[in-house]
Amino acid sequence: MSNYTYLTQGGYDKVKSDLEELKTTGRMEAARAIAEARAQGDLSENAEYDAAKEAQGLLELKISELETVLANARIIDESQLDTSKVAILSNVTIKNLKTGKELTYKLVSETEADPKQMKISVSSPIGSGLLGKVIGDVVKIQTPGGMMEFEVMNISIG
Repeated sequence: MSNYTYLTQGGYDKVKSDLEELKTTGRMEAARAIAEARAQGDLSENAEYDAAKEAQGLLELKISELETVLANARIIDESQLDTSKVAILSNVTIKNLKTGKELTYKLVSETEADPKQMKISVSSPIGSGLLGKVIGDVVKIQTPGGMMEFEVMNISIG
């Protein structure tokens, strides 16, 4: 894939909201924790101060990552997508040929992936294995649990 992050409008709005929350509330809380630890005296042996500074560094890293996601974001209009083959934002019903069980996944960007909601990343083993497939295709995918074989049963949008 490219350096772009493909997001729905909802996904873009959520990342933007999360970023704003971290920049405001997150930074205020980090500054407060550092100030409280600094007030305890000798900084050279102050574990709370070290922990607060490390937490601040991690917060700034997360802010930087989200800013990069937004800077490289491409918003996809689901109404313009083609259902003839599996692509990002496709709902794909697959049948596990070993168990006969059918599952429907929505292929999304890494930032929108949520397995509990059956949203898997296009860069995951199953997601990348399904990209470009059409209804009726049988695909073998190497997963952490071993080689699995699926048949693409349906492709839809929405």
